[in-house]
Amino acid sequence: MNEKENVLHQFGKNAGKYVTSHGHAKGADLAILTEIVKGQSGEQALDIATGGGHVANAIAPFYETVTALDLTPKMLEKAKEFIEGNGYQNVNFVQGDAESLPFSDEHFHTVTCRIAPHHFPNVNLFIQEAHRVTMAGGLFILIDNVAPEQDEYDQFYNMVEKKRDPSHYRALKKTEWMAKLEKEGFRIESMMTFEKTFMFDQWWDMMGLPLKEKEKLNQDMISASKEMMKQFSIKLKNERVQSFQGESALFVARKK
Repeated sequence: MNEKENVLHQFGKNAGKYVTSHGHAKGADLAILTEIVKGQSGEQALDIATGGGHVANAIAPFYETVTALDLTPKMLEKAKEFIEGNGYQNVNFVQGDAESLPFSDEHFHTVTCRIAPHHFPNVNLFIQEAHRVTMAGGLFILIDNVAPEQDEYDQFYNMVEKKRDPSHYRALKKTEWMAKLEKEGFRIESMMTFEKTFMFDQWWDMMGLPLKEKEKLNQDMISASKEMMKQFSIKLKNERVQSFQGESALFVARKK
């Protein structure tokens, strides 16, 4: 399977889990994103790779129309159930690709994308498309898991994520995101980071992969160097990984 077929497969079969996932449904990053858009004016918002629909649901009260886009039809079905179950009728659901958005130029006042770009094979195209559909002066809020700046830690983190989720492509470093956003024509207004604690068993079970693959990854992680264990705060009990720590970043950018 290619990368996008992997996404369709993995998220199609696990769509329901993402609606109820604490890491997606809650979090300081989602609360801050909501506070940011409260102060914005505009009628149209777009949430790219909406997943379980948590961002679209959170920002629905502040816009005339919110468009929730996702590559996976099953994910859109679950997001629709969730959002309309909360009483919002101003959200449109569109199947589409983040790297080829089916919208006209400068159509949206606000564009968001949360905890998804590490699945995108061509992040540059994604940023170009987000820039294209955002109105001049409009807001782009990007949140994603990020890799450490040191190459060896970057490689380890992405290895861990890829073994747990075949649809994982790459988590970028914070500096890579900043360079790409500015190169495309966004002005970064602010950036903040969040520590993320992954409870190993729950994190793994989200994807429903074979137990033998879980055992392999557990072994890889408990065999890591002391420096690596410290970097990711890998907690062990009886030779089993209990948890580890990563990081996400929130970028607030405006189209010039």
